[in-house]
Amino acid sequence: MKINNNKLEFNIIKNYIFIFLSRLDLTQGIWMIYFATKGMDLTKLGILEGIFHLVSFSMEVPTGVIADLWGRRVSRILGRLLAMISMLLLIFSNDFYMFALSFTILAISYNLESGAGDALLYDSLKVLGREEEYVKINGKNEMFMQIGSVAALVLGGYLGSKDYYLAFLVSAIIAGITFIQSFTFVEPADTLKSVRVVKYETVKKTNLLLSQIIDSINIIKGNKKVGFLIILINIVSILATSMFYYLQNFWKTQGNSEFTIGIYLSISSLLAGFMATKVYKLKELLKEKGIMISIPIIIALSIWGIVITSGAQVFYAIICIADSIAYVIISDYINKLIPSKNRATILSFQSMVFSFFMILLFPLIGKLGDCFSLNFSFIIMAIIASLLSVLNVYVLTTKFRSI
Repeated sequence: MKINNNKLEFNIIKNYIFIFLSRLDLTQGIWMIYFATKGMDLTKLGILEGIFHLVSFSMEVPTGVIADLWGRRVSRILGRLLAMISMLLLIFSNDFYMFALSFTILAISYNLESGAGDALLYDSLKVLGREEEYVKINGKNEMFMQIGSVAALVLGGYLGSKDYYLAFLVSAIIAGITFIQSFTFVEPADTLKSVRVVKYETVKKTNLLLSQIIDSINIIKGNKKVGFLIILINIVSILATSMFYYLQNFWKTQGNSEFTIGIYLSISSLLAGFMATKVYKLKELLKEKGIMISIPIIIALSIWGIVITSGAQVFYAIICIADSIAYVIISDYINKLIPSKNRATILSFQSMVFSFFMILLFPLIGKLGDCFSLNFSFIIMAIIASLLSVLNVYVLTTKFRSI
């Protein structure tokens, strides 16, 4: 057991490295601009992202079940393999349908990682008796994620200004490195064994997938806090993600180079990563409820700031910081409320809700940008964010006072 515990300790350290490398995707700050050079207008860009999230929506739960029943490590390995394949496919793609195929494969790779990665970390801590450290450790994860994003945005912006294909090729190589590294993780064996024993004793092997999904749905139905927190964390994430992608094109139309845009985005990521390491202190000051009330309001005001001022760079940085804080705090709360045997599946439900919102909102923003302007799209987003922040305050102060 001691040896196994030592291996689980290394899971935490290896996860920092994995997160940094997996976020070292040099295409994240330039892919919309790159696709635009291939003849994709804002509407088609919105549809491509919609396809990505439509696939994510349909595949999140099945991939989460794979992680719960056959291992978080197995799920992570498969995810990185598909990420590498997707990146290679993008290098040789020249039309909408090939881009759509690549995004489909990429979506499944994200699905395989989304619930599995968090579940692997939390269950490792749980076996070690250190789950109370999750907020602090997840804050460090967020920091490494943002540092990886900073490096990717700066280097990707630089390579994109020289040759887009270099950025995609380097990203494919890095995906291959993370694929190899994913084999080094150790499964929290006790947790996985207990899941399988229970499942095989109660249902036939062919019914494992259905049973796992039904159990997870019942857990969410039985604890309305979990459902609310899943919606809240995704509202914050959808607004931040949409601004991240469409601001690229917005700044490009203002005459900024890919490298300059990469600098704007990377500074925001760096600030967000730094603040993520201080979230546990913020939690002590404001408590979970204070943070959950404040974050949507801050994001709504920041989007309005982008709309009515010339300081989009500053207000986007604030959005990034708020998104990181919300992710660390709400993820910790959700993990405390759900059992290990359903953790990856329920966290995949969380990602599925995100995909659902993206399917609805992202193509709409692109269409409004084509028909009117991106600034008009941002106005609509600001209105939506304002209404949701008011609704969030009402729900937290009337329906979930115990949070």
